[in-house]
Amino acid sequence: MHSNNSLSLLPVATVFFLISLLPANALAAADLAREQRLAEQTIDAILDGDPVDLVAGDHTFLGIFMDAETAPAKGAVLILHGRGTHPDWSQVANPLRTALPADGWATLSLQMPVLAKDAKFYDYVAVFPDAIPRIDAGINYLLAQGFERIILVSHSCGVHMSMAWLSARGDTDIAAYVGIGMGATDYKQPMRSPFPFDRLTVPFLNIHGSNDYPAVLRMSGEIETFICDMHPASRQVTVQGADHYFDDHNEQLSSAIITWLATLTAPPDSR
Repeated sequence: MHSNNSLSLLPVATVFFLISLLPANALAAADLAREQRLAEQTIDAILDGDPVDLVAGDHTFLGIFMDAETAPAKGAVLILHGRGTHPDWSQVANPLRTALPADGWATLSLQMPVLAKDAKFYDYVAVFPDAIPRIDAGINYLLAQGFERIILVSHSCGVHMSMAWLSARGDTDIAAYVGIGMGATDYKQPMRSPFPFDRLTVPFLNIHGSNDYPAVLRMSGEIETFICDMHPASRQVTVQGADHYFDDHNEQLSSAIITWLATLTAPPDSR
């Protein structure tokens, strides 16, 4: 990988430096009351899969697990939703977590930290570190179930959270990484620190809609310049006609990810 591309990070640079650049009144705490309301509503509406209680520090949060429909499983996919939603969100999260099991992948969709409905990108920056123990908890749950091959898939703000985790942990606990709608922010709130692509050594799929946000399309253009220097299985895919939320294009999104995962050669899980 090029060490001088505009999206690389020096090893010492982490999301915590980004937080230090914000004014004190910009710091926020995750809205646990709103998260609890989302969890209660989500659990009541689950049609496929099972809710599981996961623990990050002293906080219990919701995950939704769905086993692979074939045995042995190919592995497990850990799914991180976008900003302010939940692990069974009708766009991206639910379509992915319910489509992948038919292709032999178990899925675990996590509730990520949420803020008030009107919170913006810079508000969320302060809670990115809260995502790190949640991702750890999701990985540990899947390992405890016997899955040794774990794919991390994140969308929109979930990408930012997963990159905080990657910066802190590296990628030794995952077999591949999928970013959907990478680089999304808010108007006049650009990223203040680039993603730690230098820590990503596993196969990487960047996927976005052709009608995605301008910031996402700009980042995809930059990624195109260096993706060939990453893992040889890394790819970039554009879903034609799709917007950032893949309205009416969730089937194409799932298909694109399943097709790419099929190109990765590894023995199936022993589970």
